Amino acid sequence: MAVIKHIASKNSDYGESERYLIFQHNEYTRKPILDEEGHMILREECYLDGLNCDPFTFASECQELNSYYHKNKNFNEIKSHHYIISFDPKDRDECGLTGERAQQLGLTFAKKNFPGHQALVCTHTDGHNESGNIHVHIVINSLRKYDIPQEPYMEFDCEAKAGYKHHLSTAYLIHLKQEVMDMCKKEGLHQVDLLTPAERKITEKEYWAQRRGQEKLDKLNQKMKEDGITPKGTRYQTEKQFLRDAIDDAASTARSPEEFSKILDEKYHIIFKISRNRYSYLHPGRKKYITGRNLGTRYTEDFLLKTFEENTKSHKEQKEEILEQQTPNTSTDSPTVPFSDTSAIPAPFIFIKSDLRLVIDLQTCIKAQQSEAYAQKVKLTNLKQMAQTVAYIQEHSYDSLDDFHATLDQASDQTSASRKSLKDTEQQLKDMNEQIHFTGQYLAYKNVYADYRKSRNKEKFYEEHQAELSLYDTALRTLKEKSGGNKLPSMKALYAEKDRLVELRNRQREDFFNHRDYERELRTVSANIDMILKKNYEQLHDRKEPNL
Repeated sequence: MAVIKHIASKNSDYGESERYLIFQHNEYTRKPILDEEGHMILREECYLDGLNCDPFTFASECQELNSYYHKNKNFNEIKSHHYIISFDPKDRDECGLTGERAQQLGLTFAKKNFPGHQALVCTHTDGHNESGNIHVHIVINSLRKYDIPQEPYMEFDCEAKAGYKHHLSTAYLIHLKQEVMDMCKKEGLHQVDLLTPAERKITEKEYWAQRRGQEKLDKLNQKMKEDGITPKGTRYQTEKQFLRDAIDDAASTARSPEEFSKILDEKYHIIFKISRNRYSYLHPGRKKYITGRNLGTRYTEDFLLKTFEENTKSHKEQKEEILEQQTPNTSTDSPTVPFSDTSAIPAPFIFIKSDLRLVIDLQTCIKAQQSEAYAQKVKLTNLKQMAQTVAYIQEHSYDSLDDFHATLDQASDQTSASRKSLKDTEQQLKDMNEQIHFTGQYLAYKNVYADYRKSRNKEKFYEEHQAELSLYDTALRTLKEKSGGNKLPSMKALYAEKDRLVELRNRQREDFFNHRDYERELRTVSANIDMILKKNYEQLHDRKEPNL
């Protein structure tokens, strides 16, 4: 597929564009690569032509034209426009695309779409990031040199006159994309629809941020491996990619915007809002929302509402179909699993969080050491937190440090126990979902297997229904391994057990969060007590020191 990219440059040095096209450059820093003697290195294969100018005097001719019309003198003016047409890497091997042919296509494209402009047309065959794709660079002076006929995609009449600047409007960009598509279709090259918005919109800035972030992460992981430490993460994610992955996961199961918002908040701590029928998302590390349109069409209102409807419809159809196929007397060749006791679900541990915060150690706080005003503010805050800590100890009637540490150890044990219970329930829920999945798969293809047993020509029947029979065998084998050959329970009982496990998981999750917050609060109190005792010891030591 061929794509076209546009870059507007305010650099008044037109020679930099020439050097970039002719000499090798570092893709990260955009700086030229030098040899041992400090000279720039020519690109291994490139084709260069000029349009309305000599390619090797492009810079001086552009400056001469600018001076003639007294344009492009201000710093904020766009001096040149850089268009890049990147062809599909498969075009080289499958379609016979060469550098010479791409250069001719680029020249034809530039003459047709940028007439009257001084332009450089250069083809590189090395590809970006060693991808091997052939791409054409078209660099034009923003000032038009010759008059041309008025075109429909031009927004203003003056754009066709000499001495006026190139203006890339929305209609102009659509025209250029259509021209690239028509060119590739005519030449028999791979091509996709460039006019349809991308499902996952990745900008040039995000692309390079991901590249640089991944490179830094790889270096850090390599250093950790050398030190004998196993890295936790090997894939770098931009903030937008984190949002995309989280939204894809939440949208795969959500059946309404409310459920979708709840999943994003609980699982990924992403805040979801709807403003003027536009979906926006707030990353946990940001203060500004990112609209779904900036992420791609998969994350906008139209696509997600359609996904919610499909999820609701699919859930209902699957449930109705399985319940209809389920009969009261099941065959003995289908297994079952024993259900857990459906006793009353215990109420979660109740905890009301206080506003107690850690006391800051001024000796280790760099900012406090650099700013007296900030240090004074920290001292006042510390006094307040110390007073609250003392009040907390008196309120909860801790007679000694041993009593308090015993309570802290008990809270830590309760947190560990609630975490273990939550993990066990989540594993049971996972097993139950798998049981429902394979039971539905078994029932869906049970009739196909019965017809196979009754067929006279089993080989022919198996060839025609190999996929269905394979799914049936997989489901039956998995169910037998899980339950040891008992009868298959009804889907109604399976869904009832799943609902019970979901309710139990939600209660246990709330219980775990409360225990965890309670333990954290006690640890904050413990740290503050240590700081208070440390301060008292230092003050006592300072008082005794003069007598020594």
